[in-house]
This record gives sequence, structure tokens and C-alpha cells, in this order.
Amino acid sequence: MKTRQRALLLTGLPGVGKTTVIRKVARALSGRAVRGFLTEEIRIRGQRVGFHIESLDGQLATLAHVDFQSSYHVGRYRVDVETLEGIVDSSLALDRQVEVYLVDEIGKMECLSEKFVTALTKLLDSGPPVVATVARQGGGFIAGVKRRPDVELHEVTRQNRDEMPDTILKWLAGASG
Repeated sequence: MKTRQRALLLTGLPGVGKTTVIRKVARALSGRAVRGFLTEEIRIRGQRVGFHIESLDGQLATLAHVDFQSSYHVGRYRVDVETLEGIVDSSLALDRQVEVYLVDEIGKMECLSEKFVTALTKLLDSGPPVVATVARQGGGFIAGVKRRPDVELHEVTRQNRDEMPDTILKWLAGASG
């Protein structure tokens, strides 16, 4: 018997458009019971200096920045794990009324939070469908989530990124049917 697919994960090279795909899916699902969050680069004079995190219910905060003081870091970015956990509390709480969770992204910064890992695991184990971007590389939770039998993994490329939102919406129609 085939395992029911609980999650569709999008991977791909940095800058290929994974966040844009998730943002388009969020817009297409506007007015529906959707939760989750998006991340966006912070750029100053063309240089990436950090990342914003925005919940689908409107909370906006800075997730990571080169100028932060924090013991948590990924590369040159210092990560505000407490801010992330505040977003996780509202965005990834298991709620049977939610039709789909959109998560951008399952990456090294997010995995610094045990609360994030726990909430996402709970959603994948028992919640409604999850559509998420996931780091192309990474061990631990990142590698483990991609190996789950109830996960479908798609690579976003420059060639397929424009069609990817429709692919996801069709997948969601099948996942909820």
C-alpha cells in the first residue's frame, strides 16, 4: 500500500525562486485556512545582510542579520532563535481547522530551534498537508525530513519555477481529496 503524501518539499539552488513559488501559492490560497511563514532576504546596496520572517497572519520580524548579537549563527548571519520561536508558536501550531501549512524554509537557521523541529515533526506526523522549501544540503533534521516516505520532493529550476505553483495547487487538491 502506498504511503499517503503529507508534504511536498521544494528544493533547489539558492536564488532559483523557491520563496517566490511559496508566495504565489499563498496568494492563490488567500481566504482559505492557511498557516505558516515566509522568509525574505534583507539586502543593502545589493549585499545580503540578513533575513526577515513573516507569518501568514501578518507578523514580521528579523530572523537573522550580520549585525545581530547572538550565540546562534549560520555562516556570517547571527540568528534570533527567540523571534523564530514566537513565529513558530502561532504559525505552526497544529490546528485541525487549517487546510495547509506553508513553510519557507526548513533550513539550518530554522533547525537551530528545537521548537521549530518539534512543531514541524508534529505537523508531518499528524497534520494537514505541508508545502515547504527545504535546504538543498544539510544533515540531521533536513536530511531526515527529505527521506520520509510520506514526503514528495521537487526541485525548483529556472525552467519549471513558473509552473510550480500550479503543480503545488494540483497536489494540494489531491492531498485533501
